[in-house]
Amino acid sequence: MKLSKLMGFMVVLSQIVLLTACGGDMKDTERNEVAPSPEKKIIEAQLAGSWYPASRARLAEEFKEYLARASESPMLENVMALILPHAGYRFSGPVAAYGLHQVAGKPIRRVIVMGPSHRVAMPNIVSIPAATHYETPLGEIPLDTTFIQRLRTDPHFQDVPSAVIGENSVEIQLPFLQAALGSFHLVPIYVGQLDLETAKAIAGALQRVMDNDTLLVASSDFTHYGPNYRYLPFTTNVQENLEKLDMGAIKEIERKSAAGFLQYCEKTGATVCGQDPIAILLAMLPSDAQFHLLHYDTSGRIASDFNNSVSYASMAFTGQWPAQAPDASSAQESQALSEADKKNLLQLARKTLEYVFKHNRRPTPQDLEIAVTPSMKAVMGAFVTLHKEGELRGCIGEIFPRRALYEAVMDHALNSALNDTRFSPVSEAEISGLVFEISALTPPTPVDSYQDIVLGKHGMVLAKNGRSAVFLPQVAPEQGWDIAQTLTHLSMKAGLPADAWKSGAKFTVFEAIVFSEDDQK
Repeated sequence: MKLSKLMGFMVVLSQIVLLTACGGDMKDTERNEVAPSPEKKIIEAQLAGSWYPASRARLAEEFKEYLARASESPMLENVMALILPHAGYRFSGPVAAYGLHQVAGKPIRRVIVMGPSHRVAMPNIVSIPAATHYETPLGEIPLDTTFIQRLRTDPHFQDVPSAVIGENSVEIQLPFLQAALGSFHLVPIYVGQLDLETAKAIAGALQRVMDNDTLLVASSDFTHYGPNYRYLPFTTNVQENLEKLDMGAIKEIERKSAAGFLQYCEKTGATVCGQDPIAILLAMLPSDAQFHLLHYDTSGRIASDFNNSVSYASMAFTGQWPAQAPDASSAQESQALSEADKKNLLQLARKTLEYVFKHNRRPTPQDLEIAVTPSMKAVMGAFVTLHKEGELRGCIGEIFPRRALYEAVMDHALNSALNDTRFSPVSEAEISGLVFEISALTPPTPVDSYQDIVLGKHGMVLAKNGRSAVFLPQVAPEQGWDIAQTLTHLSMKAGLPADAWKSGAKFTVFEAIVFSEDDQK
């Protein structure tokens, strides 16, 4: 098989779930890391009376009408996430109702609403306001400050006070959610401008605290067409072409491919304003989550005027969020992976790479005739490292636990061989000479200082000024570095000055169960 054909096949698998250098200069962004205040702090609704009615009675009347139209659609079981539009209710309300109809009256304890920041530049971070309540004409919604505090241990989650001002993407969802669910706790997340690596890191941070009492909402309109939006890819058959363009993006969402979705938007120029929240959602979803397109419409059709038009879609994913990974002590001390599990995982890594070269597609464990045990299904982060003649030949992985260990191992066997940009791609002829090593990771835990890092035991993530980098536990001992040398190299890996670790940096540590084909000999 030609390497170019294989690399084309591997595009989707080439995105790495690491907390490495995130890029983007944050110096122009107002950021404060603030713990939730014990005093009541309310965010007041800003759109009532313009984007939606300020009258409680009028809102109730509109919701009743919208939900009645949507009630014709069949009910789904186990709705875990929705994608909903965020325009004024006249246009997007009837479409959003198809999603909210699916969760109306359900016992949902918490709702995470992720909306794009339309007005404030926030490169490679998201903002959660330091507040206790959000108030709409239907009453106050308490924020889940305990849940939010857990998220704030990840440096991507900041407080940018200006992100809330005039922003419609989160607020527009709230009265509708109140009408559909009654009482719930809210986690409002204003999403900045992300690269794929950061979107996946944020997805991992969210996924490790998700449960099946939580509904995730990604807020987004779809194509913004016309001179008002400076987007005119076609001028004839506008309604038909808009739907074709939108359905191409929705097809990537159905595939649950964050990389494919973002690549489609970039290739077509499709003006999907919430593509970053959607990318986070897609990166979070388990492989068995089921997609449902509930309703689609355009403002052009509603207003009978396609000179300018915005598209709206309501979508749902059904399934279950994975059980949370065990804590560091239980994962490391109990050695939950048996020797047979380790052998199977190493075989999965090697045989996955061999299979792709032979068949030009990613295999299943069944294709490889390898049994997947319950321990191999544990939700854990993982890295796959390749050595050739004692030298590093590739190493890629994901820190945050977001999927089954065996799935992460299979994907990163391919990524390490074919997509580690420090090396040329591995050829088929090289495979027999490679030694595969797997690091199964415990969940990351923040520490107060670099002085809490134990070399040889802890893997580490350094984060500062929107940039970050990671070392596995075995890196420092293999290189013979002390703590100062290790953190100097880690700072430089993050694209920071060599002494950046000395002040203002944040550190997260994890442990690893490391095993290699050399151990099996």
